[in-house]
Amino acid sequence: MTDMTQPVLSVRDLRVEFATRRGVLTALDGVSFEINRGEVLGVVGESGAGKSVTGSAVIGLIDPPGRIAGGEIRLNGERIDNLPPDAMRKVRGKRIGMIFQDPLTSLNPLYRVGRQIEETIRTHTDLSARAARQRAIDLLAEVGIPAPERRIDGFPHEFSGGMRQRVVIALALAAEPELIIADEPTTALDVSVQAQIITLLKRLGRDHGTAVMLITHDMGVIAEAADRVAVMYAGRVAEIGPVAAVVSDPLHPYAKGLMGAIPSLSHEADRLAQIPGAMPRLSAIPPGCAFNPRCPKVFARCTVDRPEPLVVGSHRVACHLYDASGQAAA
Repeated sequence: MTDMTQPVLSVRDLRVEFATRRGVLTALDGVSFEINRGEVLGVVGESGAGKSVTGSAVIGLIDPPGRIAGGEIRLNGERIDNLPPDAMRKVRGKRIGMIFQDPLTSLNPLYRVGRQIEETIRTHTDLSARAARQRAIDLLAEVGIPAPERRIDGFPHEFSGGMRQRVVIALALAAEPELIIADEPTTALDVSVQAQIITLLKRLGRDHGTAVMLITHDMGVIAEAADRVAVMYAGRVAEIGPVAAVVSDPLHPYAKGLMGAIPSLSHEADRLAQIPGAMPRLSAIPPGCAFNPRCPKVFARCTVDRPEPLVVGSHRVACHLYDASGQAAA
């Protein structure tokens, strides 16, 4: 029986490595976070921060030469990162659903969408073929597909981009998962459809009690959809906290840079703020704090010691600007 008080997803000190001819590259280094029932956790950062690798590790899609080299992943208290492949396949799709960035890569163009949803339902439940079809119709209706009794027999190319993404969300919900990982689910969509998909994800999480891990580079999507946000940089969580607190009062210099780069609607500016430099390559992550070459507040300790996460108010931040008591350092 599920313990309603424990987080749906708990990730502790997760480390992911990729073996290459030039040595071992560390893609994730000590990533920790949790997601509760009905909660949307936004995971944000530049390309290369480790967002998608984190999602792939949770759902068990890190293939050789990559591997989970340390830490643990628990789904409703059960450890899943060390499950054998056959056992993990039963978790994937049934207990964890996945929404990818491009719905065309998630749907087989040769099969009708109804067949693909029904196959997932029958794989993970005991429903008959007739009952599975009816559930597929109900799911399409729930995600906002008009005339689902007719559209269920359509092929993916007969749907618009937004409608295909709704089909993929229905596919992710097919077995009533405990967790949904949405990897850039709105990137390929126009702004009005983005808003509809965001509203849909929030409603589904609330109505089903499903935990949602929303991976994106778009702070506007995070601010609108998420309850909490984790800001990632170079394979680590730089800051995590309630979305309103992180957006209005970010603590980590990288998070401040991300917020400062968002255009303001209240006043005009000649130039947008920007973070100098670029995300470091995995083969060239600097010692100490990985952000130190780009940080406007860098000091000597930042180039030597890697900061560990500290609780500062409602945030958890990995930065030497804050001492062990959670107060801003002098």
